[in-house]
Amino acid sequence: MSLKMRLLVILGVTLTATWSLAAAWLWRDLNDEVERTLDRRLAQSAHMVAGLVARLPEDSWEASGMQQASLVAPLEGVACQVSDAQGRVLARTHTDMTAVFDVAQPGYAYRHRAGQDWRVYTLMHDGVTITTADRVTERRGLMRDILAVVIVPFVVALLISGGVLWWGTRRALRPLDGWCEALGRRHRDDLSPVASGGLPRELQPLIATLNALLARMSAAIQREQRFTDAAAHELRTPLTAVKTHLQVARRVEGEATHQAVMHAEQGAQRLAATLEQLLTLARIEEGRVRSTSGASVAEVVRRAVNDTSAPARIDVCSVLPDARVDMSLELAVTALRNVLDNALKHGPTGTPVTLEVDVAQPERAAEAATWIAWRVHDEGPGLPEAELAHMTERFWRRSSTPGSGLGLAIVVAIAELAGGELHFRHPRHGGFEACLTLPGV
Repeated sequence: MSLKMRLLVILGVTLTATWSLAAAWLWRDLNDEVERTLDRRLAQSAHMVAGLVARLPEDSWEASGMQQASLVAPLEGVACQVSDAQGRVLARTHTDMTAVFDVAQPGYAYRHRAGQDWRVYTLMHDGVTITTADRVTERRGLMRDILAVVIVPFVVALLISGGVLWWGTRRALRPLDGWCEALGRRHRDDLSPVASGGLPRELQPLIATLNALLARMSAAIQREQRFTDAAAHELRTPLTAVKTHLQVARRVEGEATHQAVMHAEQGAQRLAATLEQLLTLARIEEGRVRSTSGASVAEVVRRAVNDTSAPARIDVCSVLPDARVDMSLELAVTALRNVLDNALKHGPTGTPVTLEVDVAQPERAAEAATWIAWRVHDEGPGLPEAELAHMTERFWRRSSTPGSGLGLAIVVAIAELAGGELHFRHPRHGGFEACLTLPGV
């Protein structure tokens, strides 16, 4: 069942049930009120007759008067009888309704005669008993007439309400229909956000969730495209080099063959390192990294230094803070190792690389508990200010620098994942310094 039909059914059933309950309540109250009104009319008729009898002379009820009184023309559905204290009938409208008028107690009562029910009221006043009655069938006929008068406006109002409900529902859901049509016309490669103008406020969370999903899909596709382009670009050169050296090895002999095979092996190693860097970057961007409760600063430094290309050249400050970094050990070691390898690669050969670790308190309460700053200093000349902004770009390398150009890009990806940052500067005392800031536990 469609949303429109479901809404119409729910509202229609609710509206019909509400109107029916209101009509039933109104009918019950109206029926009781009509009964009370007709009963009051019976009582008023009896009191009116009592007033007329009280004004008549005492000798007016002789035999001749009784005969005349007994000839009062009867009315359809209404009856009346006047009798004295001895039970003599002084006047009546019907001569064949003795069972109806024979009431011992004053007040209201029901009597049955000839298959018909009568509502009776008896009044005793100044030795005279006055009994008035009306037929229950007449009352029911009156209620049927009232019901006919009431039911027609009710049905008309219900039909009008249903029509207004149908029109209003269609009008209210028209923007949703247009939105669905617009989505159906979109190109399959169109992942731009969906417009939410003109749609009801209740649909805004759904549209926001859909746009967030489209954004994640677009980001995932862009990551795949970047990974594919990067892999095709970066793997072409080492593959070409390996192929060339193997071809040379086939054509030469002796020491030249050994050199060609060695160069091919170096190209294969470079190819493997580039692939590993690309896969690491892809895992970080997709969030597929193992999360732990934190790693100690000392353990991160020890493993990162040991994993570098020249651990002996790294001078670690003697005292490391007793703190823990708020990220997995694997990611922290990868980030710090890449910064150290970059300093070892670009610093003068044989010169030391200094590593210092500081712990800083946050400036705002909403930030991490502590910030851990890893400062890596080398003795190299650094880079011009215009080139500093390109250092963290993928595959950016200075023309004479070997490597994949992915190391610092991976560091930035890890830092951004944890909420940290990587920046560079030229200290006053010379050299070049990279500062990696990561949140602490």
